[in-house]
Amino acid sequence: MSMMKEFKEFAVRGNVIDMAIGIVIGAAFGTIVKSFVADVVMPPIGVLLGGVDFAELVIVVKEAVGETPAVTVNYGTFFMTIFDFIIIAFAIFMVVKGMNNMKRKKEEEAAADPPPPPAEEVLLTEIRDLLKKDNG
Repeated sequence: MSMMKEFKEFAVRGNVIDMAIGIVIGAAFGTIVKSFVADVVMPPIGVLLGGVDFAELVIVVKEAVGETPAVTVNYGTFFMTIFDFIIIAFAIFMVVKGMNNMKRKKEEEAAADPPPPPAEEVLLTEIRDLLKKDNG
């Protein structure tokens, strides 16, 4: 099977559309989490730490000279990014955990209740048992 044909089958099945929707929703969710961390979570933490603005926490490697900006290590922004990641990772974990629980319940229900045999099979079993009884 050629690669183009395989790709066409993949795209037609809807996986590409599902993936695109997931990427768009994920990007929007990432923006929301970034705002949540920067605008809601970090300000109270900064106040608790003595009025620190995490966006301004930097280590100056080289001072600014003339129009050349200073070279800095922005560790406050890095901490905010770590908080972003932790929140997003936890949200994804909760979604996957919920999906796994639903899948497990569905599998348990399927295993617990085997489907009844078809009516023909039940009738044939009864006939077989009657024949065994008459011949035995």
